[in-house]
Order: sequence, then structure tokens, then C-alpha cells
Amino acid sequence: MSLVITRDGEEFADRTWPYLEAAVERNVLATVLRTATQRGGFSSEPPLYAYYTDSQGQLTAAALRTPPWPLLAAGFADPDLAAELVHGWIQEDPEVPGVSAEPSTAQAICAAWSQQTGGFAHREFQEAMHVLSEVTPPARPARGNLRPATPNDRELLIEWDREFAIESRLGDGSSAERMVDRRLQYGLQMLWDDGGPVSTVGFNLTVAGTTRIGPVYTPPQKRNHGYATSAVAATSQMLLDRGAERCMLFTDLANPISNRIYAAIGYVRCGDWEQHGFHAAT
Repeated sequence: MSLVITRDGEEFADRTWPYLEAAVERNVLATVLRTATQRGGFSSEPPLYAYYTDSQGQLTAAALRTPPWPLLAAGFADPDLAAELVHGWIQEDPEVPGVSAEPSTAQAICAAWSQQTGGFAHREFQEAMHVLSEVTPPARPARGNLRPATPNDRELLIEWDREFAIESRLGDGSSAERMVDRRLQYGLQMLWDDGGPVSTVGFNLTVAGTTRIGPVYTPPQKRNHGYATSAVAATSQMLLDRGAERCMLFTDLANPISNRIYAAIGYVRCGDWEQHGFHAAT
């Protein structure tokens, strides 16, 4: 049995890729890994990676962090394994701000971190994971049409990305400019246009037949017109037409409206996700 912690993204990818692409629940780790190793990463700070192989030599868990975001992890639900991960991780990355993972893994890592540091963790949000393989057209399509975002939309998208991050409790929006520029560079952002942009849908690289959609954002003054529903339905259909086998997205469990509207266009809940923040002892 062996836990390896490394900053070598290529080594980590070589060892973990079959494991990451084998389950839709690990799509977040897979897409972040691909971006970090192939498309210039997310920031100037280097990522950190970890993987675990059992006594039969099978890889059964993986984790990574691209600063300034929390640790992403899969397969660390066992308390002893989570404790081993945390012990090694904080030697290399003592400022890790939290963890984002399926509930059993997130909670095991939080318990280990609290025990080893004397600090405490709190759950920032709970999400549901949904997948779709066939779009059900909206019963009441919104006015307007889907179009690719262009550099002319950059300033508006940065503003919306900041608003989305704050509203979704995903940070302070300080990374908005970098994230929007990456999506524009690779054609990963769409807009619903109704006499001007009214809603936006981002998406990620396709991994193992799955394309993860997000962020989805409509400014408050443009809500309740069905723009997001139509934008997500049209974007999902576009991605399926381009060859994706399925689309996936996350919804905030505290927002029953988003869970309902995505179910209406064909998304089916397939799992849960949590993010916890770490707070050092004082």
C-alpha cells in the first residue's frame, strides 16, 4: 500500500487517468487535471497531487489542488486513508483552504484535518450532480437564441463571473478574469442573446465522453424569463451533437428552482458533492 504526493502532473496523470475517467463522479478532478497539465493551468502557483495504490497495486484514490482553490479528492472515505493523506498533504501545502468532494470523502478528510491541526472545518455548501444523455426541449422556450461568447463580451462575462462566484459561495471572484479568458480562448462559453446577452453557460473539456457544464449565470434583473433553462438545453444539445455521450452539471441543494428546471430538460441526479472550508486553530 502506498500514498504518493507529488508536484509532477504528468506522473500523476499517467497513474490516475484510467481511475479518473472511469466514473462520472470524478469528472471534476479529470477536467481540472487536463487543464492544469495541457492548457496552461489556473494560476502561477504549482498544483499538488496525491494518489494511493492498495496492496494489489490498484489505484483506488486520488487528490489534487490547483491554488487558490480547495483540495479535490476521490476515494478517501476510509478514515485511516484520509488521515494518511492529510498528514502528508499539510507537509507540502499547510495553507490548504478546504476540500471539495463526494460527502463521504469530504467528511473523512475534514475529520482528519481537524484532528491533526486542532482547527475546525465547516460545510460551505452541498450540491447534487446531474447527468443527461438526451435533451427534453423546454416546454416554454425563452425568446432569443444561443451564440458563442466572443472577446467583445469579455468585460460583461468577467462581471458576471464575479457575481456568480460570490452568489454561489465559490470565492470572491478574484479569478474571474483568468477563468473567462481561458474559456474564450478555447471556445468554452456560450451566451443566450435576447436583444443583448441575458444569460451565460460555460462548459469544460470533454473527458471520457462526459462534458461538464458550468458556470450557468443569469443576472438578477434578467431572471424568471426561462433564459437559463433554454441556454442550458441548447448548450447540452450542442455538446451532444459534437460527440459528447453525456453532459453533467452541479446544482445547489439549497436552490430548489435550479434542481427543478434542469430535471425538466432531462438531467437526472446521480450523486452528491460538498465543499468544506478549513479554519486554523487560534
